[in-house]
Amino acid sequence: MATSRDDRDELAEIRRLARPIAGPSDFDPLIDRIGEARFVLIGEASHGTSAFYRWRADLSRRLISEEGFSFVAVEGDWPDCYQVNRWVKGSTDHHTPKEVLKQFHRWPMWMWANQEVAEFVQWLREHNRASGRSVGFYGLDVYSLWESLDRIIRYLRDARPDDLESAMDAFRCFEPYGEDPQSYAWVNRMVPDDCEDEVVGLLVEIHQGGSDATDAEAEFDARQNAEVIAGAERYYRTMVRANGESWNVRDLHMADTLDRLIKHHGEDAKAIVWEHNTHVGDARATDMRRAGMVSIGQVVRERHGDDAVVLVGFGTHRGRVVAASGWGDPLEVFEVPPAREGTHEDLLHNGAPEQSLLVFPMTRDGPWLSARRGHRAIGVVYQPELESRRNWVPTIMGLRYDAFIYLDETEALRPLRTLVSADTAAIPIPGALSV
Repeated sequence: MATSRDDRDELAEIRRLARPIAGPSDFDPLIDRIGEARFVLIGEASHGTSAFYRWRADLSRRLISEEGFSFVAVEGDWPDCYQVNRWVKGSTDHHTPKEVLKQFHRWPMWMWANQEVAEFVQWLREHNRASGRSVGFYGLDVYSLWESLDRIIRYLRDARPDDLESAMDAFRCFEPYGEDPQSYAWVNRMVPDDCEDEVVGLLVEIHQGGSDATDAEAEFDARQNAEVIAGAERYYRTMVRANGESWNVRDLHMADTLDRLIKHHGEDAKAIVWEHNTHVGDARATDMRRAGMVSIGQVVRERHGDDAVVLVGFGTHRGRVVAASGWGDPLEVFEVPPAREGTHEDLLHNGAPEQSLLVFPMTRDGPWLSARRGHRAIGVVYQPELESRRNWVPTIMGLRYDAFIYLDETEALRPLRTLVSADTAAIPIPGALSV
């Protein structure tokens, strides 16, 4: 790599900040940095790297067992994750974590139906049982329009039959599209005839209806499914414009869901979020800002203040990753080539221990922390032949995160199943990373 004076200064700063990590006990400096923060957002540089999931789970275990964090919220669909939530709180619907995780049907299932998540949710169930707590596991994402509508219809049919008609109005509006979000998106671009009015009517009905005092979480589930339907309808209606608006619809929905979860859990609640770096990191420290795009990390900082929020990024120099070569394609294991020269991961490879934690000072004004360099990002679709042109986000590390975990060489995630189908796939954002 180049050895300019700027590089030498940045490498010196990395060496000062980086501390080797071998296990969860080495997170003490990060736990101290988190302190009284109520929101800890933990990223990943890809959706298919085993070590990102395992180290993220290790940090979350400490935050839950030692610092009293209330729930984990992930970049997953609300209905599927809610089944996991019920299971970790003692539901006997499924006997093993693998059984409940195999209920994830929307592509890419491997993001949550994998061995790494199975091990964490097994621990969470055992922790809840032993401690008497009810630490939850929830999904923040917006894609599950039809699944959420089905959940609301079932809930209202059983608990509030007098309110069922508004849900059926929404169902009848969406029915012609055959549970195909792409069809809904394109038809309404060519001939505007959307279901917004029906969705608003359903949302109002759900929120104004009587609450079920005997099962507050079931009532919260119904209300959140209504919010998902509203967010998903906006997302699919705007995604075909290819202008970043649908990205913002999605991340703002996730930030709003996080706020609803915090309110639901009480004034002392504290949240852990698992999402891709592209969502967790502050978008203002990247080229996303010029495109008018936001991230959940940015929004949570703006709403709750820097002192209440800690953003933790992840990165790797090389290794293997699970992804697909195209949207909806079967998963594959790809080789991740060594980081491009001059990128953040290249500097970390030359200056940091192979497994290391970097907790950033509050000033964030060092030569490396303030430098704008490429930072690796791999989504659910990965095309190694385009590595040199894609997968690198210009980033000022000290502004994007509060801490960073660097792993020099990483291995692929371990999915619970290897055959996948695009039958119920969400559709990607044109011109944006599929993360």
